[in-house]
This record gives sequence, structure tokens and C-alpha cells, in this order.
Amino acid sequence: MRILITGTAGFIGMHLAERLLLAGHDVVGLDAITPYYDPALKLARLKRLERFHTFINHRASLEDRAALDRLMRDFKPEIVAHLAAQPGVRYSIDQPAGYVSSNIVGTFNLLEAVRANPVRHLMMASTSSVYGAGVAPFRETQRTDYPLSFYAATKKACEDIAHSYAHLYGAPTTMMRFFTVYGPWSRPDMAMFKFARAIYAGEPIDVYNSTGARRDFTYVSDVIEAITLLMEKIPSPGGDLGSSPQAPYRVINIAGGAPIRLSAYIAALEAAIGIPARRNEMPAQPGEMTETAADVTLLRQLTGLIPSTPMETGVRAFVDWYKDYHDA
Repeated sequence: MRILITGTAGFIGMHLAERLLLAGHDVVGLDAITPYYDPALKLARLKRLERFHTFINHRASLEDRAALDRLMRDFKPEIVAHLAAQPGVRYSIDQPAGYVSSNIVGTFNLLEAVRANPVRHLMMASTSSVYGAGVAPFRETQRTDYPLSFYAATKKACEDIAHSYAHLYGAPTTMMRFFTVYGPWSRPDMAMFKFARAIYAGEPIDVYNSTGARRDFTYVSDVIEAITLLMEKIPSPGGDLGSSPQAPYRVINIAGGAPIRLSAYIAALEAAIGIPARRNEMPAQPGEMTETAADVTLLRQLTGLIPSTPMETGVRAFVDWYKDYHDA
């Protein structure tokens, strides 16, 4: 099967491409290698994928409409997994313009390219952040009208735009709301990476709202398993199994449905590293949600899967990778 992945140099994109290449699929990537964080990590991820001689990453941004149209026309993917985005809740407070360009304009360009070059299934990354001020556990059918960050607002806009395209032009589309994905090869701006770096350096970690914050942490291999199973769960209009009544469109939570406190997450990291952390207790930050917890009924109904990698196992895998990558 021919699969195009946007954001192949990213954390989830690399893992998905690797899984699909191992399964024998024909995978092509698109990634601009932007400097939001150290491009060396992105290039290292691509180098890992380049051991598969059939893999090609096209270095271009989604804002480059001509390059995107050319790739879609030449490769003719059957499935598109759109994972490229400008991530980060806190960064979006200071640099909102980049989120409009990457997330909204880039996604619009992709939708236009898919309209001109139809695919069997368009799969797009969204986020638990769209639930904003909603009440957990979050279910896909509840309202998401109160985002707490500009990042969340742009991802919600992408969901709405994608629904309109699915309705108007018939492209079967699945929006995947990821919940706090972690694991090897993760981004340096994510909590586990920042905490590990500080602990190894003997520096204190900044812990925001440690007593109140709870997150539905989801190990990356569980996320990849869910995505691969969902590839063949193509939505059709009519409201069946979470699909839209008006369009071949579905929103689905990808999470374990078992949130834990941030303090327990840190304790697992301390145990895996073998060094206690010195903590700077900080108040909650603007734009941050106090709790994320997913209702995963729909994911179970569609795939039979509930992400279930134990926190201790996932954290140990991250630490093993971190030590190897940084020679810690």
C-alpha cells in the first residue's frame, strides 16, 4: 500500500513510518526540518528510516503548495497520514503566527491536494488540547468550544475545516486526538525529555501544578498500533461508530483512558534514571489543562485496542533511548 506521511522527521511520524516500512508498505515522507527544536534530532530520526532503501523524505513544507501538489500527483498515495504541525501549548502564546501558517494554511493546502488527488483514507493528527475547559473524561461527541491555548484553537479549526471538506468533496477523513504521547525519540520540549536532561545535569526541574495536574499518558508504540488499525476503519456518513451524520468523517480519542498525577510520572522517571530530582514547584501555566482523561469506548469498538503499556515500562524505554542518544 502507498502511504504518504507528513511530519516523518517528527516523533510520532518517524515511529509510524518505521512500523509501516517494516510491514512492507511503500512509504514516502514530507518534512521541512524546521528549527522549532534541534534539527539534528529530526535528521537522526530520518537517518533511522533511511536504512529502508525504499524510503524517501521530501524536504518541503506544507505551505509550499506546488511541492505538495507535485508529490501527491507523482506518488499517488492510497492513504495520507497528516502528522506535520507546529506543536507546543506554551510556544503558541508567544509565537501564534507560526501556528496559523503551519497548522491552518498547511492543512488547507493538504486538503486541496487531496481534493485534486483523491485517497482512500485521510488520517489527521489532532490533540486532547481541543477539549480545553471541558469536563473529563473527554468523549468525542462533547463540545470543544472553549480552547485554552492558541495551539488548541488551530487544531480545532483544522478539525472543522476537514469536516467541511469531507462533506463537500467526499474524502474519508479520521481525526485522531492524541493524549500526551511519550517514549523514545520524543521532542526536547516535552516534559519527560526536559526532566531527564535536568536530572542528568544535576539541575532542578520546574514542576507546574504537580499536586493538581493529571495526564492520560500514552506510550508511542500504542499510538502507532492504534493508527495502523484505524487505517482500514474508513468512515462513511450516517453516524455509525462515531462517524458524522453528514460526511465520511470521524473523530477518535487515542489514549489509555487511565490518567495519572504528574508526580507519579516524575517518580517513574526518577526510578528509571536512578537519581532523585530536585523540584521547583511552580503554579499552573497559562493555556495548560489541569486534567486530560479520555473516554476510549470508540477506540475499543473500532479496533479492539486499549493502549496499555505500563508507565514504568514506557519510561524505562525512554530512559534507555535517552542514555544511548546522549551518551548519558
